[in-house]
Amino acid sequence: MKKVVLLTVLMNLLGVGSVSAQMDASIKLNEVMTSNQHSLIDEYGKHNAWVEIANISHSTYNIRGMYITTDRSVLDGKMSVPERQKRMSLIPNGEPRTQLAGRQYLVFQLNSAPSQGSLHLAVAIDSEKPTWIALYNGNATQLIDSVTVPVLSADQSYARVANNGTAADWQVKSADRVTPGISNITTVSESKVEKFKREDPHGIGMSVMAMGIVFLCLALLWLFFTAFGLLMRHIGTAKKVAHKQPIKPITRTVEKTAELSHKTGNILQDGLKTRGIDREVYMAVICMALRQYFNDVHDVESGVITIKPRETGWDDEYSQMTHFHEPITPSVHTAPRIPTQS
Repeated sequence: MKKVVLLTVLMNLLGVGSVSAQMDASIKLNEVMTSNQHSLIDEYGKHNAWVEIANISHSTYNIRGMYITTDRSVLDGKMSVPERQKRMSLIPNGEPRTQLAGRQYLVFQLNSAPSQGSLHLAVAIDSEKPTWIALYNGNATQLIDSVTVPVLSADQSYARVANNGTAADWQVKSADRVTPGISNITTVSESKVEKFKREDPHGIGMSVMAMGIVFLCLALLWLFFTAFGLLMRHIGTAKKVAHKQPIKPITRTVEKTAELSHKTGNILQDGLKTRGIDREVYMAVICMALRQYFNDVHDVESGVITIKPRETGWDDEYSQMTHFHEPITPSVHTAPRIPTQS
């Protein structure tokens, strides 16, 4: 029987140790504000310093009975547990909010009195000096998490941004980025204009940027016109040199070659358009056709017949032969004689 009881006790101790190790890895100090002027207020309308504890796991843990302190003397390993507990503030039992679900956060008011509420602790905070703050387990001997908070301006906080256990995991957050009770890494979208307004409220950066853009444009224009002027100067010099001896004959040869190339190109283009037949051949054929047309006008008849009368002496002889009257002397003595038989 004694062996069974002893085995049960050992298993319970091992189980408690396992749960304690898991809690040590899951419960973290998450955000601290030492100079609260206009930020979070308590139930009485006061602005107290505060600390946020987070459960970074997905399991549920109860942090009741744990201790928070800012007294570095508790680091002395020779100090007795009762003496150490006197220098710490106990997270009270009987508070349902200490049951932290996975990814849940809980804020405690510091520099306060426990009589004002279960989340009010009498942890001393001096906002004008760097503050070391630590979280201990229920036996007040095992350090779970700690951080040294630098001197902060009003309403600034010192927040965890990673869980690697180094000082680089923490950063100072401005008053408008403080996140008590929620994750320190938020996904709230912020436009570039809003960010610029937030980081440059007086417009000094905007003025400097505008002046820089203007001077940059002027410098680019100066470079452009300077390069353009040098280019035009070199072109003018090249033209002057080209018209001087002995380069002038070479220039004329180049011009003639270019002219000949141009004419040859035109002839080739005309040949392509006329499918290889020269234009002068076309002109010669057309001229020959026109000349033949004008010379061959006798082939074109009007269709009108014109008869002109012709005076002869045949009428005189006819009258002598057909009328019985005295012969009429021909008016024309050259009229032919009509032969008669004797």
